[in-house]
Amino acid sequence: MNKSDLVNEVAKATLIKKEAAEAMEIFLGTIKKTLKKRDIVYLSGFGTFSIVKRKARTGRNPKTGEKVKIAAKFLPRFKPARAFKEAVK
Repeated sequence: MNKSDLVNEVAKATLIKKEAAEAMEIFLGTIKKTLKKRDIVYLSGFGTFSIVKRKARTGRNPKTGEKVKIAAKFLPRFKPARAFKEAVK
């Protein structure tokens, strides 16, 4: 399922596809803004979106074998809730 499929499913409940698409954009945009501020988004029964910091490290170029310095960075993380994991089993 992709984003437009999800919008179509929400539109079945609201009966207006445009409103469903706008709601989806607002929902996803809010999650992005919150994570950008390094806050956590907790959706009860679904899961938690958070940001983790990866430390700087030394990697290796597989083609040449030479060492490459990899910078530290922040990455999004999703941890599913127990109820969500049980529903998917």
